[in-house]
Amino acid sequence: MGSVSLPQRRAILAGGLVASAAVITGCSSKTDSGSAERKTTSVGAASTPSAAAAAAARPDSPWSAFARLMEGNKRWVDGSLQHPDRDPGRRQFVAEEQKPYGVILSCIDSRVPPELLFDTGIGDLFVMRTGGQVVAPVVTGSVEYGPMTAGTPLIVVLGHQRCGAVKAAYKALKDNKPLPGNLQSIAEALRPAYQEVARQKHSDPVDAMTRVHIKQTAGDLRTNADLAPLVKKGDLAVVSAYYSLDTGQVEVLTGAPSA
Repeated sequence: MGSVSLPQRRAILAGGLVASAAVITGCSSKTDSGSAERKTTSVGAASTPSAAAAAAARPDSPWSAFARLMEGNKRWVDGSLQHPDRDPGRRQFVAEEQKPYGVILSCIDSRVPPELLFDTGIGDLFVMRTGGQVVAPVVTGSVEYGPMTAGTPLIVVLGHQRCGAVKAAYKALKDNKPLPGNLQSIAEALRPAYQEVARQKHSDPVDAMTRVHIKQTAGDLRTNADLAPLVKKGDLAVVSAYYSLDTGQVEVLTGAPSA
């Protein structure tokens, strides 16, 4: 992007990306003073935005966003779900604009739905899902979208227990037998994690590879040329986390923001 400053890049990206998104999907990330408050509603609440059951300020710092996600995950684990922001009133409230407080990069696994395991709703999260939560330029750009156009203060790279993509990649790389079709591209993206794990003995090398890959991916995003300045200023945190299929609990690996 040459010598263009970060604020200028944000403005350019925001204009171009929002315009494209509006044409293609009808969504928008424009912001104004009226979006500082987010409506929190529960299933069965009144169906108009003005009749929302409660109003809670949108988390505007890495810590507050992180705390809200972890509170939601605790409800998921405990079975005390609130199902916020999921009724017609919330749908209407965010129809014209969105300002999610979190970006989640997770696996495509059907057992790991971010909106459910963090007990969130419509308009709360930008979610990207790829096999083994691997990244490529288009995925990185999608992750950058929230922080660079809507001020989203948190990114979570979320891997999980018994990841089939990581297991297949581990076997393919270990046996030097490429996976069929484009599946091999996932294995190649996971090669750095495999190489690190292969240097040591592990009782569960696939799980170790999963954890290494999660941390590597978060580290790469944290030092990304466009995201690193936001991290340095304290406007953005990039967290690596691991989800247990057995317990439903999200374990933070690296990057948890401080209060």
